[in-house]
Amino acid sequence: MTTTLRMQTESTPLTVCLASAPMTREEFYAFCQANRDLRIERTAEGEVIVMPPAFSDTGNHNFNVSVPLGLWAEPDGTGLGFDSSTGFTLPNGAMRSPDAAWIRADRWRALTPAEQASFAPLCPDVVIELCSAREKIW
Repeated sequence: MTTTLRMQTESTPLTVCLASAPMTREEFYAFCQANRDLRIERTAEGEVIVMPPAFSDTGNHNFNVSVPLGLWAEPDGTGLGFDSSTGFTLPNGAMRSPDAAWIRADRWRALTPAEQASFAPLCPDVVIELCSAREKIW
């Protein structure tokens, strides 16, 4: 099995072979560190997805979802809100970055400082993912 790089576009994705085996969690983290300007996710199968910046209208919709979540989460204190630049390592090994997310405070505090400073190994309690009118969802 190879690690592939898929360039997310409105048409067929471009897949590029990067290595002879899928990247380990540590290698993927290093890859993301070396490419901080890219929006990168990884599927459970190890496929690396590089996404373009959000279109302006989608960015505005993301903002309009994130701001109310943040305004509620901060004073509420029962959890923490996260924006679209945050990656989470899901139980199936995928690393995804939802448009907005919220995690209960007790679950966040159960993580080590190293886990909090990386792609936290948990599925958020609330995930908001927006699709633009241009995206195919089926």
